[in-house]
Amino acid sequence: MLIVTFTGYKGGVGKSTSAIHLATFLSKYGNVLLVDGDPNRTSISWASRGHLPFDVADERKAAKAIPGRDWLVIDTPARPNSDDLKELADGCDLMILPTIPDINSLEPMIDTSKALKNVSFRALITMAPPHPNKDGEQMQQDMQASDVPVFESIIRRSTAFAKAALAGVPIRELKGKSRLPWLDYEQMGKEVLEILR
Repeated sequence: MLIVTFTGYKGGVGKSTSAIHLATFLSKYGNVLLVDGDPNRTSISWASRGHLPFDVADERKAAKAIPGRDWLVIDTPARPNSDDLKELADGCDLMILPTIPDINSLEPMIDTSKALKNVSFRALITMAPPHPNKDGEQMQQDMQASDVPVFESIIRRSTAFAKAALAGVPIRELKGKSRLPWLDYEQMGKEVLEILR
């Protein structure tokens, strides 16, 4: 079983949404369990409104649901301290740290990266404004210049995420342009597979 953990130094950066969509992508490659450890229980609420292509379990009930899984995706609470980050990293094969493209997010990500030396992790830029805006690409370049490991994929901002959450489905189930952000998560999922190989 391979374990991917999502965490972040602040809320509202697409952590739970990204966990749901990576779990959706990985469901093509085996049996996936998403463990919802976020106090808001976003993943559990999302699943309760519709249907996701994987199982979701509350962290307190996960032990019974884990056996036989190929993939475990863990959505943790936001704002872990340095010791918690190291413990989380030791308990997974890859840690993903979603962040939004703004200067107030860059400095904490650089500090977090320093605290995670010798750990398998990647920053994921989420909620990037659409083109021609270049904030996402600029944030990516700034992180690379600061030696922060960052995904090549950038997740675009879209009102379609709210539609998908309301329907209780992954964004890939939507129609037309609403489905476009799924392409970003598909690309990110391919990167995850490469990293874990």
